[in-house]
Amino acid sequence: MPATGDSGRVDFLTLYRAHARDVHRFALFLSGDAALAVDLVSETFVRMWHARARVDLRTVKGYLFAIARNLYLQERRRTRRAAPLDEAIVDPSPGPVERADARAELRAVMAALQELPEIDRAAVLMRAEAEMPYSEIAAALGISESAAKVKVHRARLKLAAARRPLASAGYKEELKR
Repeated sequence: MPATGDSGRVDFLTLYRAHARDVHRFALFLSGDAALAVDLVSETFVRMWHARARVDLRTVKGYLFAIARNLYLQERRRTRRAAPLDEAIVDPSPGPVERADARAELRAVMAALQELPEIDRAAVLMRAEAEMPYSEIAAALGISESAAKVKVHRARLKLAAARRPLASAGYKEELKR
């Protein structure tokens, strides 16, 4: 089969017409997937075209089959690495709604913290942030230990109350869905 033009170069169209069907059939039997077989044939002839200077016309069919097989094996290796997603696995991180709710709750608590009298704010922060014992809080603020306990307790109640309207609004929103 003459597959060279007048200049001695490989005539791509002649090669394609002569071998595309056989390469497609080979790729289809190899992969069992019609769409993949079409892709393999296309890529096979593209690669053959790029290597046309090295093509030996006596063994071109074997060369094309070798290219198709190598492309198929590359595809198998690539798809073997890709695993399907397991729909049963749930992302434990909070979604955008939960993050927005948490930011709104934090803003409300921070605003409530700023509304506390300074001595109450200092007492609750010393206890919560610095984990100071009540005796040290009392000494730092110049009040009795029982007064320090009362101030921390009352401040915590006010901060918890600042959270409740937001938490109940989120709960009501969930019930609507």
